[in-house]
Amino acid sequence: MTAATSLADVIRRPPTGRDRAVVLDFHDYAQAVFLKGRPTPWGEAMAYSNFLGQAQGVLKSDALLLPLDRLYGDLLQASPDLRRAMGAKSRTGYALRTLLADPAVSTRVIEFATTFVKSQRSPVVIQLASPYRWLRSTHALVGAESEIDADNAENAAMYMADLIRGFAALPLAGILLDDRSPEGSPAGLEVGIDSYSPVANVTENYGWTLAMRRELSTTIAGQDEVGASIAADFWRGEEVQPLPPGDFLVGEIPSDAVPETVMSRIAGISR
Repeated sequence: MTAATSLADVIRRPPTGRDRAVVLDFHDYAQAVFLKGRPTPWGEAMAYSNFLGQAQGVLKSDALLLPLDRLYGDLLQASPDLRRAMGAKSRTGYALRTLLADPAVSTRVIEFATTFVKSQRSPVVIQLASPYRWLRSTHALVGAESEIDADNAENAAMYMADLIRGFAALPLAGILLDDRSPEGSPAGLEVGIDSYSPVANVTENYGWTLAMRRELSTTIAGQDEVGASIAADFWRGEEVQPLPPGDFLVGEIPSDAVPETVMSRIAGISR
């Protein structure tokens, strides 16, 4: 099982020995390269742990992202009854609250995360959609048309706090709220991480770092460090793009990146 190292500690003292911590989101790339495009084994927690752990052994992120937002997406895709239940009422937040209150889904997610964390040696950060983004996506899924404002997002943080308490027994490094908008969709509101105090209170209680990821930066709750995003083009082509300034780096390796180029870029970051 991973040691109880916080993401804040990882940023200050990168386990890889890099000058700046680098947190890599490589799920899609790993599926393309390590699974050779086969479906992600969401139904088998140990198989998934082995798959992402193998990629981590090669790519060496300073913290290993567990994208539970993707797991929720897979579970919803396979659960028409749950989707119907989420759309039973049109009031704001009902769809997300129904999803997070479903005991079978919660048990599945917690058991999946537990298996994953117990099998890894790197510090693990759980990635979830931000309350605002999760509200938007669940509303879109069930066809709800009500407008979502900052107050709605703050209320959604209370539902998410209950979910996150389910990970209490795990030695997590942190929780990363992904606030990026899906490609091609409007940016929407920008709700600050300070607005999500129910989630922040839970993570602080368990000694986990709370961070929020946007297109160009990643912020840490209650701290001054700001991470910069590595552009997708950094992983492509022959010409090396300069890395942005920032206290640490967060980057998503695109699925179409060439492995030789990726390894060359990672070697460059490590210097």
